[in-house]
Amino acid sequence: MEQMLINCPSLANSSLMELAEDVKLLYEGGARWFHVDIMDGHYVPNLCYPVRAISDLKRKYPDITADIHLMVTDPLAYIDRLKAAGADYVSFHADCTPFVVRSLRAIHDAGMKAGVVINPSQKTDIIEPYLQWLDYVVLMSVEPGFAGQKFMPEAVPRVAELSALRERSGHQFLISVDGGINYPNVQPCVRNGANIFITGIYTVYQQEDGIVSACHRFEEEMKKGLQQIK
Repeated sequence: MEQMLINCPSLANSSLMELAEDVKLLYEGGARWFHVDIMDGHYVPNLCYPVRAISDLKRKYPDITADIHLMVTDPLAYIDRLKAAGADYVSFHADCTPFVVRSLRAIHDAGMKAGVVINPSQKTDIIEPYLQWLDYVVLMSVEPGFAGQKFMPEAVPRVAELSALRERSGHQFLISVDGGINYPNVQPCVRNGANIFITGIYTVYQQEDGIVSACHRFEEEMKKGLQQIK
């Protein structure tokens, strides 16, 4: 089976004054997954989009996949609201709750795909106790909470660790890489098994050729990594 590769722009990189236009251009550039950060000001010292942003996004672009990254202390409190808003994928941080399995099962019971986020300071094997409930794993390649940070190169071998765990366990979860994705690291991440790239200012935003062209360029870069595997 060919490795799935997805450009998933993070809306945290948009100015609120330009959000609607940015989403329009990203969509024109072929993006069909969108990453929406929801923060509570406690798990991370920041706030981002409200849940309403998801329903607004889905109302305008019903065919897109809404990938929700919860940076909150109580993910269970958000599940019903995310379902009502039309979220498709929901991930939360493994260290934010003592009820990881309960939270994963609640996401599934609501009809959404469930994932866990691994911070840079955590070992990748922390997900082993709940592999059977995971549809995807989000590997942070920056410290969570703020857009625009630089990619941590040590994330690349961590992608390989997750890929090896996926192969060894037989659980075919997707691997998402979130934070500071830039061109030098796209192909190495693809070669090591990454599937979803949370893109931002180093790839699709603030590019000289504009958002639409940058999205096409990024798609080609992911495919180059795939060709190197073959």
